[in-house]
Amino acid sequence: MAERPGAVTMKGTPLTLVGPAISVGDAAPDFEALNNDLQPVRLSQFKGKTVILSSVPSLDTPVCDMETRRFNQEAEKLGDDVVVLTISMDLPFAQKRWCGAAGVTRVLTLSDHRDASFGQTYGVLIKELRLLARAVFVVAKDGIIKHVQLVKELTQEPDYAAVLNAVKL
Repeated sequence: MAERPGAVTMKGTPLTLVGPAISVGDAAPDFEALNNDLQPVRLSQFKGKTVILSSVPSLDTPVCDMETRRFNQEAEKLGDDVVVLTISMDLPFAQKRWCGAAGVTRVLTLSDHRDASFGQTYGVLIKELRLLARAVFVVAKDGIIKHVQLVKELTQEPDYAAVLNAVKL
């Protein structure tokens, strides 16, 4: 599996990402993660919809909390043809608890803890921490990647405007 040393940092410390670098124009690779009820969910289930894939290190951290709440607010305005998936290594039980406490109902949280299918397939698995890097991918209705944003410093939020513009194109 490809490794990309120094691809991201956490508080300035370089970290290694495992997996390929996904680019705009690539076919979105399928993956499997678990929903809050421990049921497998695949990207291919959302064929024909625009999908925002938001990977975060952990919902129980301030930046991931803010990011997921923001995407939940934005999802309400985007309509039923747009699905927002937030993926982390958090256990499904923790994700369910967090969603309930945060009132998040429009974002589907998925856990990649079992086999890191998403992390390895999308090249956002952090080797040193076995967490996911902060990244956002927009998958068009035809299954092609139309936006990629790998946030270099894990403690920073993504550029929401760029993501939302990619969804609207």
